[in-house]
Amino acid sequence: MTVPPPVADWCRAGGFGEIVEVEPHGGGCIHASYRLRTEGGTLFLKVNNAVPHDMFPREAEGLAALAVEDGPRLPRPHLWGETFLLLEDLPPAAPRAAYWEQLGRRLAALHDHTADRYGFESDNYIGLTPQPNPWTQDGFAFFGQHRLRFQAHRALEAGLLQPDDAAAVEKLASQLEQLVPPQPASLVHGDLWSGNVIAGPEGEACLIDPACHYGWAEAELGMTELFGGFPERFYRAYVEAHPLTPGWEARLPIYNLYHLLNHLNLFGSGYLGSVRSTLRKFT
Repeated sequence: MTVPPPVADWCRAGGFGEIVEVEPHGGGCIHASYRLRTEGGTLFLKVNNAVPHDMFPREAEGLAALAVEDGPRLPRPHLWGETFLLLEDLPPAAPRAAYWEQLGRRLAALHDHTADRYGFESDNYIGLTPQPNPWTQDGFAFFGQHRLRFQAHRALEAGLLQPDDAAAVEKLASQLEQLVPPQPASLVHGDLWSGNVIAGPEGEACLIDPACHYGWAEAELGMTELFGGFPERFYRAYVEAHPLTPGWEARLPIYNLYHLLNHLNLFGSGYLGSVRSTLRKFT
């Protein structure tokens, strides 16, 4: 792999010196990733020549926004362009004691950072899917329009949803005020499944690959339950630090419909059964 010239130039100018080794790093399903060993330490590089021109800039923007003092640790973005993102390297260590409890408390602290509107400074991406984030005063309108209806429209146009399915999504989106309690616009990671949590160099839980915006904290917890889920001790620690309205666990499938629709759009009809099962529960 040829290191992008701006990256090599940045390393020299930033005190890292010459790159002495480029080590492929597995695990990513979208980008090629590498650990760069330089004369002055290690760095982490993502490369992809076939993604939208603003994908890496938007990821860098999200990482910077999520770097609040009391929140979970994330890799610091150093340099980015249309085809690459250079990050702080977080080489893994064995998870420390109370790994999940600490993540629960730190995520709760992140969610305590709120805004007076829902959305974000820019639209960004969740996986390869565009994620619209227009500033919106009403959280029900934001989630209904820019999460559920947005994904359902894409799936309907692609032939992945039938008109009856799309009508059920529309019905659910129109009933959110009866199903979900009012919640503040919390700063959220946005794509918080178990694959985006890693043990960092001090054994603490670190987050990667955000789809950052201001949204519902309960929706963030919903994503943690998909694809393997987080241990119960994570949720206990979170709720102790950030109490939730009773019944929150039963509401998680509503929020996860967004992610199931996204996976339907990304990966095809294997997710249609889960989408329809969720819709049957709430419509």
